[in-house]
Amino acid sequence: MQVHLVDGTYELYRQHFGEVRRRGEAGPRSATVGVLSSTLQLIEDGATHVGVATDHVIESFRNGLWAGYKTSEGMEPVLLEQIPVLAEALRAMGVVVWPMVEHEADDGLASAARAAADDRSVHKVLLLTPDKDLAQCVRGRRVVQVDRRMSTVVDEEGVVAKFGVGPSSIPDWLALVGDSSDGFPGVAGWGAKSASAVLARYGSIEAIPADPAVWAADGVVVRGAQRLAEALDRQRGDAALFKTLATLVDDLDVGAVQDWRWQGPDPSFEQVAASLGAPRLWERAIVSV
Repeated sequence: MQVHLVDGTYELYRQHFGEVRRRGEAGPRSATVGVLSSTLQLIEDGATHVGVATDHVIESFRNGLWAGYKTSEGMEPVLLEQIPVLAEALRAMGVVVWPMVEHEADDGLASAARAAADDRSVHKVLLLTPDKDLAQCVRGRRVVQVDRRMSTVVDEEGVVAKFGVGPSSIPDWLALVGDSSDGFPGVAGWGAKSASAVLARYGSIEAIPADPAVWAADGVVVRGAQRLAEALDRQRGDAALFKTLATLVDDLDVGAVQDWRWQGPDPSFEQVAASLGAPRLWERAIVSV
């Protein structure tokens, strides 16, 4: 069995801005229609167990930990308005939805990925999102990330090739480098190359020696080691907080994998599709059962 886990918030963005590029503007519900269509395409292509996580509200518990963490401020109203619309439409289409309130869509995906990976009947989990945070959930070739826009698949070897560290070190890497999309700056002076070089040897921020002379003795070659070590020493507290922000929650209740099986749309989906101006979605869903 394969499990397909979709980042609904990312898909809303992707569909909205794709429509803007193609037509110059996007309608008030066109992103929702696009996500429904692309999710239905997965089913038409053979997906059986599908789950979608969405940010029901953009803010999460992380905003209480770091004042600069991402918010809904600046997000286009047309996208904010469609988040609850999308969740209800997906449910009517018969797809399992995890709308996050205190947590984020990424946490829902991480929890679903863990639940699926723990299920022996599942032989592959596909995380349909390019979000670098989700790289921490990749496991060998069994749990992989899929970028549908670029048609790429990233397994554990691919994570190492891209970041220089394995999945378990991704929160540490993000904590050192920072994540502008999530709103935390990382540790002063640290960049992707230095973080990769040091974490490739030590694995976690907590294990990084304070003395850069130890780095050299351990074979870590990085420019400006003294400066980096001093910056980390000054910001150990911040680094620990940023790691917490970057670490996805993977123990949320997402139900049982067998309950994620798509068994066709609810009869209400016919009216939902019509109200969205996309009656063809109902026809496609009925044929796919």
